[in-house]
Amino acid sequence: MGRFERHLTLWVALCIAAGTALGHFLPAAFAALARTEVARVNLPMAVLIWLMIIPMLLKVDFGAMRQVGQHWKGIGVTLFINWAVKPFSMALLGWLFLRHAFAGWLPPGQVDSYIAGLILLAAAPCTAMVFVWSNLCRGDANFTLSQVALNDAIMVVAYAPVVALLLGLSAISVPWNTLVLSVGLYIIAPVIAAAVLRRMLLARHGQAGLQAVLRALGPLSLAALLLTLLLLFGFQGRQIVQQPLVIALIAVPILIQVYFNAGLAYLLNRQLGVAHCVAGPSALIGASNFFELAVATAVGLFGVHSGAALATVVGVLIEVPVMLSVVRIVNASQRWYERRR
Repeated sequence: MGRFERHLTLWVALCIAAGTALGHFLPAAFAALARTEVARVNLPMAVLIWLMIIPMLLKVDFGAMRQVGQHWKGIGVTLFINWAVKPFSMALLGWLFLRHAFAGWLPPGQVDSYIAGLILLAAAPCTAMVFVWSNLCRGDANFTLSQVALNDAIMVVAYAPVVALLLGLSAISVPWNTLVLSVGLYIIAPVIAAAVLRRMLLARHGQAGLQAVLRALGPLSLAALLLTLLLLFGFQGRQIVQQPLVIALIAVPILIQVYFNAGLAYLLNRQLGVAHCVAGPSALIGASNFFELAVATAVGLFGVHSGAALATVVGVLIEVPVMLSVVRIVNASQRWYERRR
């Protein structure tokens, strides 16, 4: 990770503070931005989110799915965690903490929206940052690439049904047309665009040309992320100033589910005799979230002022330090892990 990426949490915190202050003191300006919509899609947010997602998806080689059979145990564990455990465990934790344990400290009218945001966050497996986490734990690059490619392919068809199921179980109404539009706009279209652009770059300039483009787009992607946060917290500036405790309370179920899912994936891989260089990234992919997609979908479904959008942004705030702590645990436990094998 570069110096800027290593301090991403600091930049996120600064953007949150700046956005909150600007939203509190300039509510009319942010209200005008919030009204810039077409078919319930906020145009400034849509542009920024595409600038975030496209460079990340450019890293994914869908041809890597041919390598799935080489690491079928690790991939099976990760798929189980990503699609059968994580979304449901998050829905349960959201219900337990936000609807019950913390209900007295949260605005009653926003609890459903916060839970919806957590579900949107957990139902989207991470696509980009896992390459960084995998590298830091000396993970098998082929496994990471094939796992991410497979997760992205599954997400195209499974994200909307999983989200709709869990929102329905949580008694939250699901606007299906908006959900399908969000999936098309923020999953299917960017995946196709990135795949076409990647093929064109490789055909014309080779792998070196692709890497040069990725290096050039990296700062743009992070800048778009930070501007997105500035807008989101600007849209909700007044609410946050009035209730700063909300962010800390929303973070609790996110933290628990990250460590729970990472630990479960790690232990299952150990039980199956999977090599540590596969178990490490498997645990990290199982625990992290595609927060860019979650933010976009939350804005599309519930609006820029919603508690759902705020809940997904809390995931951005804690992503880097929490995942770095998981990397540290994976690296420190390697000798213990391999003793079983």
